Amino acid sequence: MCGIVGYIGYREAFPIVIKGLQRLEYRGYDSAGIALFDGNDINLSKTKGKVEDLKNKAKEISQAGTLGIGHTRWATHGIPNDVNSHPHYSNSGDLVIIHNGIIENYESIKQALKNRGYTFQSDTDTEVLINLIEEVQKTEDVKLGKAVQIALNQVVGAYAIAVFDKKKPDEIVVAKLGSPLAIGVGEDEFFIASDASPFIEFTNNAIYLEDEEMAIIRLGKEIKLRKIKNDAVAYPNILELQMNLEEIEKGGYDHFMLKEIYEQPRAIMDTYRGRLLADQGIIRMAGIDQNIERFVNANRIIIVACGTSWHAGLVAEYIFEDLARIPVEVEYASEFRYRNPVITDKDVLIAISQSGETADTLAAIKLAKEKGAFVFGVCNVVGSSIARESDAGAYTHAGPEIGVASTKAFTTQITVLTLIALKLAKEKGEFSQSKFHEYLSELETIPSKVEKALLSNDLVETVAEVYKDSTNCLYLGRGYNFPVALEGALKLKEISYIHAEGYPAAEMKHGPIALIDEQMPVFVIATKKGHYEKVVSNIQEIKSRKGKIIAIVTEGDTQVKELADHVIEIPETLESLTPLLTTIPLQLLSYHIAVMRNCNVDQPRNLAKSVTVE
Repeated sequence: MCGIVGYIGYREAFPIVIKGLQRLEYRGYDSAGIALFDGNDINLSKTKGKVEDLKNKAKEISQAGTLGIGHTRWATHGIPNDVNSHPHYSNSGDLVIIHNGIIENYESIKQALKNRGYTFQSDTDTEVLINLIEEVQKTEDVKLGKAVQIALNQVVGAYAIAVFDKKKPDEIVVAKLGSPLAIGVGEDEFFIASDASPFIEFTNNAIYLEDEEMAIIRLGKEIKLRKIKNDAVAYPNILELQMNLEEIEKGGYDHFMLKEIYEQPRAIMDTYRGRLLADQGIIRMAGIDQNIERFVNANRIIIVACGTSWHAGLVAEYIFEDLARIPVEVEYASEFRYRNPVITDKDVLIAISQSGETADTLAAIKLAKEKGAFVFGVCNVVGSSIARESDAGAYTHAGPEIGVASTKAFTTQITVLTLIALKLAKEKGEFSQSKFHEYLSELETIPSKVEKALLSNDLVETVAEVYKDSTNCLYLGRGYNFPVALEGALKLKEISYIHAEGYPAAEMKHGPIALIDEQMPVFVIATKKGHYEKVVSNIQEIKSRKGKIIAIVTEGDTQVKELADHVIEIPETLESLTPLLTTIPLQLLSYHIAVMRNCNVDQPRNLAKSVTVE
């Protein structure tokens, strides 16, 4: 979950690496470090804290040099402090490394190295790895690239690494297993990063390493790619990036999260553009069209995901079963492979991940493929590991999501999954042409209705002011909006650190009602579509126990307005599409409460955006 950046070329490396780390800070931000080679020696600076702290501390070292690597960390082995921060030296001081991932067998390797006289300054698995590489280099009398390869064949775990040797200042060696790594290819220069954002203004050409691949990057020469296991030659596939610089800047917003909330109308439209042809009554999705029989004849669909993506999967369960009449099971990817699940070649597994690199979801994919299931990936990042591992898939087109708390990822995932469900419903004969056209036409209006829902921002900010000091909150929803209640509670927990729980509204009386008193805010999704009268009854139960009621209602509602302390309206739409609208005020609410509590909205404590370790 860390971010790595490297540069080798003709420019000064320091500003490139520092700016790249700032763009990758969503991946980890409890410590940071940089190593630069000035032509004679390695100058290293690292510190607990943010990249801005590193930038200040690095004034103490020489910032000269056209070769540099940097790292922003989310701690796994060893507490966040200056010593455990990356980069790490080998014992000789000649080799330096940055690492994203976990070396699971580091303890046994560390003990073996200690027996050979090595000493360790940090508690990290990464310092063990760089000394293992140095030991191989010495005992096997091999060049750095070969030493890296031999060492990596001895470790168990996940990694994206960049290593250089001060005796070979024209070369950086990189390798990948389970953690993303991109190489930017410029004119007489190369960039290394966890994703393409650090180098997008310098080059649009990138190579994404496959798992168990390594690359030797040398100035003035072609990149040499090898397979780590068997030393086979691999051939680079240079992709042209579609990202632009404006997408990864704040664009005048105070926080990335707020920017991304307001980007949702465009992101939803971009996600269905070219796929949803409402005037022709067509949904066109290559990944589904080419595998339609696998879906139509599936015994069931298994959805695996984590966090916000899991909530999108829960919405999809309602959509697939209601519209397409296909049985669906939604699983936490982190639990899926550990419970010996029953999977057959008649199953379809849909894996959902914003980054396309979520380690637990990737592990679930591999298990499902071993059992013969058909795997369909839904992710946002082109060329990501899940995109490559899946048998077929569909990208969301949310654009880069930098804020750690997902917003536009959630709504674009629901958009893709809705398109799939509608297409399968039509294919199976569950929909008449007129009903199908009604759904397509309504889905086409959702971006404008999201824009209207965003107009509630000022009202939501007023509500946030009232409840910003709450210590507990309850979120209730029914049917399609039960997962939205879960997602609303997660958002509040993630960025404001207020304890919040999401529940099906009908389950309230089976336990959580005991928590309700005049100090308990209860956020209730009470749209006109779907069990409205039942939800009204639940609201009355809350009111009779003096709970504070904040209701998300369909515009024009009068019944709930008489009962609730605060009412936030959304436009009317079809029941299956309401999650795309009801989530908007809940996102805004969590944002404003977090700001009022002086929380770091984009970088909440202990969290990272892309969870590439178990």
